[in-house]
Amino acid sequence: MRDYQLAGLNWLIRLYENGINGILADEMGLGKTLQTISLLGYLHEFRGITGPHMVVAPKSTLGNWMNEIRRFCPVLRAIKFLGSPDERKHIREDLLVAGKFDVVVTSFEMVIKEKTTLRRFSWRYVIIDEAHRIKNENSLLSKTMRLYNTNYRLLITGTPLQV
Repeated sequence: MRDYQLAGLNWLIRLYENGINGILADEMGLGKTLQTISLLGYLHEFRGITGPHMVVAPKSTLGNWMNEIRRFCPVLRAIKFLGSPDERKHIREDLLVAGKFDVVVTSFEMVIKEKTTLRRFSWRYVIIDEAHRIKNENSLLSKTMRLYNTNYRLLITGTPLQV
């Protein structure tokens, strides 16, 4: 990790230690994904917290999230929750079982379509990548995301937000 990424990780850890949600809003290309995965790895390795965590991201980035988790923190048991109805049924029944995974990586569309399944869990972290997508508090995505029971929320964006 670069020094500024380590500083970002330490900031995320301090947020966690103080029970505070956060927004990681570094510019594009500065390693927000790595910092976030490192936070989950820190919780696993140094705090014994294995989740469950949910990462919600654009469908086009799910493969990258899975690759980065495998590359930088292979100890985390990650599941990609996406696919046809039959593929999702298999994931729901065989993989998305408490104690069998640490992180579920899924898309904005899936958190809406599969909210009944995903609401069964009490999440440690809900992480929303490209979080500017929930800027409109009246959108279906924003309303759905507020339904999830979680201890912590981390929003990730490289797009400036006006509040």
